[in-house]
Amino acid sequence: MERVNQTTSVSEFILLGLSSRPEDQKPLFALFLTMYLITITGNLLIILAIHSDPQLQTPMYFFLSFLSFTDICFTTTIVPKMLRNFLSEKKTISYAGCLTQMYFFYALGNTDSCILAAMAFDRYVAICDPFHYVTTMNHHHCVLLLAFSCSISHLHSLLHILLLNLLTFCDSNVIHHFLCEINPLLKLSCTSTFVNEIVIKTEALVILVTPFLCISFSYIRILITVNKIPSTAGKHKAFSTCGSHLTVVTLFYGSIFYVYLQPLSSYTVGDQVVTIVYTVLSSMLNPFIYSLRNKDLKRGLKKLMGRRKS
Repeated sequence: MERVNQTTSVSEFILLGLSSRPEDQKPLFALFLTMYLITITGNLLIILAIHSDPQLQTPMYFFLSFLSFTDICFTTTIVPKMLRNFLSEKKTISYAGCLTQMYFFYALGNTDSCILAAMAFDRYVAICDPFHYVTTMNHHHCVLLLAFSCSISHLHSLLHILLLNLLTFCDSNVIHHFLCEINPLLKLSCTSTFVNEIVIKTEALVILVTPFLCISFSYIRILITVNKIPSTAGKHKAFSTCGSHLTVVTLFYGSIFYVYLQPLSSYTVGDQVVTIVYTVLSSMLNPFIYSLRNKDLKRGLKKLMGRRKS
């Protein structure tokens, strides 16, 4: 007898999350709520410190303030739904809600990536071409770089959502993840995902790798230039302005490449643990990484705290 109703598309998905054990739900809720509050508070303080201190009105801090803003939006796209599911027996998300979450997840994640590339370019110009820094990294050019970063990221995300919307999900609606992410969703499709996979291997790879290549090129040029500086103090000063950014880039791209530079067939449930690094952990640690290793930003934060107390 033939199976019936196989072409009926699902109207909602079930997000299994990080653990299905009831005893894990409240500890996970407490952990991620704490991380989320730290992320919001830390990044908000960075934004306020930069915008309230005239000495921090430079291209590097202009990009950093938008990186912090993007991180707040990025985690807000993911964590509130996670928190709700930790305390709910019905861990569902509507089809439209799933695509909406995925859209902002990729749009904001790629905006983060592009802003990190813009920050690397800023350091490259400051160290390798300091005499033209003021004209190259003027406010108009910085705004254009930021606008391009946002535009290309949102168009990239929209493309994948439109292609995903053409698929039919009719066998299973259980997503082995804590968010709507493209690899687990493609595994659930009962129609061909050939076009989606081709786009992931071409367009998505270009969008993911290009900012990383720009960052790599910038730091190779910086390394060559700094090695020509005769004094050790001069070298240390040049590298000190790049240390925080390099730490963030390593954390962000290391986890992303681990998850996405692998075939769809080899994607496992364990990869969602690595996803936490670039979705939640990286956004939480960024304010600490930048403030602890940056004297100007620490001074700005102290001035902001002093103003609040007075």
